[in-house]
Amino acid sequence: MTGVKRNLALAGVAAVALAGGAAHAKDIVLKMAVPDWPPTRIMQDLANEKYKAPSGNNVKLEADFIPWPNYYERLAASLTSGEKKYQMAVSDSQWLGAFVEGGYYMKINQFIDNDPEWQEIFNDLHPNLVAAYSTYPHKSENYYGFPQMPDVLIVYYRSDVFCHEDEQKAYMEKYGKKLPCTGEEMDDVDWDQVRSFGEFFMRKKGEMLAGAPADDDFFGIAYQAGKAYDFNIMQVNAFIWQHGADIWDETKAPQGQAEGVVNSPEAVKALEHYLSLLQYMPPVVKTGTMDIFKQDELFREGKIAYMIQWIGFGESTISPATSKVHDKVAFAQHPGLRGADGKIIRWANIGGQPFVLTTWNSDEITQESLAFCKWWLSPEIQTEFAKRGGQSGRRSVYERPDYVTFRPWNRTWAPALDWQKDVWHVPDFFELLVQSQEEYDKAITGQQDAKTTMDNIAAFQQRLLTEAGLIE
Repeated sequence: MTGVKRNLALAGVAAVALAGGAAHAKDIVLKMAVPDWPPTRIMQDLANEKYKAPSGNNVKLEADFIPWPNYYERLAASLTSGEKKYQMAVSDSQWLGAFVEGGYYMKINQFIDNDPEWQEIFNDLHPNLVAAYSTYPHKSENYYGFPQMPDVLIVYYRSDVFCHEDEQKAYMEKYGKKLPCTGEEMDDVDWDQVRSFGEFFMRKKGEMLAGAPADDDFFGIAYQAGKAYDFNIMQVNAFIWQHGADIWDETKAPQGQAEGVVNSPEAVKALEHYLSLLQYMPPVVKTGTMDIFKQDELFREGKIAYMIQWIGFGESTISPATSKVHDKVAFAQHPGLRGADGKIIRWANIGGQPFVLTTWNSDEITQESLAFCKWWLSPEIQTEFAKRGGQSGRRSVYERPDYVTFRPWNRTWAPALDWQKDVWHVPDFFELLVQSQEEYDKAITGQQDAKTTMDNIAAFQQRLLTEAGLIE
């Protein structure tokens, strides 16, 4: 056989082999329920562009984008209906207990224990993320989730306003200290100074602001104070922990009590502190509708000087297509109480979500879902996600020297992770959440004082958790 004939023959064999392989490849769709916001849109784009299943199957991610305000109800309805619509879901951390106990979320310990690559990944994740996104009972060694989009609360502020020469001079004259301008200066801000920002930057339409008449009413500060979902408790919890108080601690069940803890004098003081700053916010706060979306909208419209917001909203704030202040925004760490040693106590409620696998999947779908999660958490994809506006919980990624250059808020990411705590993971979380949200809303809208609010929450939680066997 000549060399040419031999090569043609080998090419024919290869073609047959490839055709046989292609014939055996399956078309598989991983249907995933996800909240509709930038991090999940980025995930879908990356999956479309880059994902190739190691099995050789033609695996496609199909994200079902559901609006955040309706997401829990829609996902819960699907899971409990028996329709088995989703192979995977992006789950808020506090849902783990309810959906694990309901039999819908798959335990993943066996896959981690039998795979050195998974062990390497989990050892590389920040422990606060593992505790919040993976464990049930909370902080146990029972794992159910993989981080999809870790998230924390940070500061967004108008650099053109804070750094303007006229505002700097006027602030110094009024308060006797420098108005922070750089991110590093803003990192050193405590709640007392946040109050001064609120007072100082309240301007009526037409009053001078950064050297020009304000084209609308302008407000000093904003943070979460909405009645829907968890849109006030996420910020209230930060004040509670920073003041040395606590929410009901599920890790101490059944000995841990609600009454005497949830309504401690320190907790009441924390809520009073939270409420005292609402006067410096846009008037929508008085209606109980200052949620994360309204904040985001008002800040992008140029109506707020200083805002505490999830890092996951940063992308829309720096986009010229969606933000009037895209070139006038800077970022800093979440504020806190200054301790006796001069350092700031920054405890905050963690945001973000894990992936979970549902329990009705076939072995093949489970393996394809795990392969997708492993791909998502690979350094290459985590780095690309961060470059497009997401965040990585892997130390080997976020400790890269260039990580802080990917997005202007990334400098705040690593320092924030050590200060994260989480709300409850127990199956009764939704009842706890709804009642707390309603009680806090009564305080926010002026219907009752802080002590009454905390007493009502403590009494409800004591009764509910006792009936559930979580308090003795």
